[in-house]
Amino acid sequence: MFTCRPEIHGTFGAVASTHWIASAVGMSILERGGNAFDAAVAAGFALQVVEPHLNGPAGDMPALVWDARRRSLEVICGQGPAPSRATIAHYRGLGLDLVPGTGLLATVIPGATDGWLLMLRDYGTLRLQEVIEPAIGYAMGGHPIVARAVETIATVADHFRAHWPTSAAIYLPGGAVPKPRQLFRNVALAECWQRMLNEAQAAGSGREAQIEAARRCWQDGFIAAAIDRFSSTRDVMDSSGRSHRGVLRGDDLAGWRATVEKPATIAYRDWTVAKCGFWNQGPVLLQQLQLLKGFNVAAMDPVGPDFVHAWVECAKLAYADREAWYGDPIFVDVPAATLLSDAYAAERRSLVGTAASAQLRPGSPDGLKPRLPRHFDGAQPVAHAVGAGEPTTRVFPDGRVAGDTCHVDVVDRWGNMVAAMPSGGWLESSPVIPELGFQLNSRAQMFWLEEGLPASLAPGKRPRSTLSPSMALRDGKAALAWGSPGGDQQDQWQALMFLRHVDHGLDLQESIELPALHCEHWPNSFWPRQAKPRRIVMERRFPAATIADLRRRGHDVEVGDDWSEGRLVACAQTETPGGRVIKAAANPRGMQGYAVGR
Repeated sequence: MFTCRPEIHGTFGAVASTHWIASAVGMSILERGGNAFDAAVAAGFALQVVEPHLNGPAGDMPALVWDARRRSLEVICGQGPAPSRATIAHYRGLGLDLVPGTGLLATVIPGATDGWLLMLRDYGTLRLQEVIEPAIGYAMGGHPIVARAVETIATVADHFRAHWPTSAAIYLPGGAVPKPRQLFRNVALAECWQRMLNEAQAAGSGREAQIEAARRCWQDGFIAAAIDRFSSTRDVMDSSGRSHRGVLRGDDLAGWRATVEKPATIAYRDWTVAKCGFWNQGPVLLQQLQLLKGFNVAAMDPVGPDFVHAWVECAKLAYADREAWYGDPIFVDVPAATLLSDAYAAERRSLVGTAASAQLRPGSPDGLKPRLPRHFDGAQPVAHAVGAGEPTTRVFPDGRVAGDTCHVDVVDRWGNMVAAMPSGGWLESSPVIPELGFQLNSRAQMFWLEEGLPASLAPGKRPRSTLSPSMALRDGKAALAWGSPGGDQQDQWQALMFLRHVDHGLDLQESIELPALHCEHWPNSFWPRQAKPRRIVMERRFPAATIADLRRRGHDVEVGDDWSEGRLVACAQTETPGGRVIKAAANPRGMQGYAVGR
């Protein structure tokens, strides 16, 4: 099929990310001898500068990492948990029934930067200075700001002026919304990183000692002190329509570090597909694939009604289980093995009928009785406050948003591979901390303020994050890293791409560019937690006959713009008769993501 861009082929290395500058920065690290982990870290720091509306230093970052030398696949959990003072009683005492979507009450312990530094220390080879200098350069010297960042700033400009003056000072230079492609600077952020680098280098000449010194800046150093002061002394207007003080404190930062754990996996055809664990929404992709094993997907037209209907109905079942069963396994006894088992999938698959289901139907793994949040009643969404939810790629007249974030995939000449999904701490989440040049995250909005649910708020508990990178192995080696921003849509678009690549035999670029869709049947993970039973949103490029057939089956079809669904990127490596070939691809939607390689 015709594609807007070629699938990149090479033998040396490749980087694919949601911004061309980050991809170029990562590739420059590979060119100077760094490995995939060095390149991913450098790209990650660059993304914090060039996509400030989609991620930041105080956000979150889960990653899947394949170490070719050790032949090991692991998860780096850069997802911080709820602060020690974040209790349901505290929020309820403030008259809240949901965690606000913006402001300081929505903040969990920042995890992104510590996750990147852990990756650099344990898997990388370069020094901190080498991987962070490009980002410092773009923050100090400026970068051409992308149109979607400008659009985001415009939506919150009045809010910044009225309530968040520290954000206005950076994101409204000269008091005005910046123009697309004008050079945009964040000098305060550059100075913060330079100070962190200076303190790291003062710790000695050892590479690991310097990285650990940088981590201490977040744990009990100048960054931790500034966060503590800001959170404990500022009353900040949030999406509840009232001002609140934060619950995050220095002792929370001192007591947490990013960790490494094993992924959740299933076998699909001759692939092993890996995701983060059940503190994360990632296993919904695995459950979708388990359900779809029972269908002859390869025989279905990838843009036809049979394929779309089967995929949507399986997604509904998987996401219903997410609502009923997923939560931080440190706090919740998740029936993980059963949820991912063939027998359970066969039982659930029998619920897929010929018509669109209208109910949210979680299963009963191991005979357990599911429980859904009382908040969910299948109603239409309530009014959406400015800046709330995940950053927007589309804003509708009634205030609904389609989510977005960042992603980076890397593969190097040694066979190492990374899939990372940095997000949170975006410019519309909370006010800028002036001496740091960045804002805190709003990931706590994914908790429920109702006791007894797997995703109920509790101190020290990880939110059920939507940040969900993907990796797949063949013949015992990492073969594919991929991901897409998009909140609840992440594991929908990622599933579509994988099925089209594996079952339909399309290359990476074709799989990304084919018309896409998403479902809104279940409660959204972001404030105000709306749901639209039977709703699917499809690009207009789907055949008219497909759309008509789906409506006949009872799906509530909303037709979107031609190129409106997803921001997928991917890297792959495969063995050919002549040797290993590296591949990469990126989504043309939005004209921002890019794959580079040679």
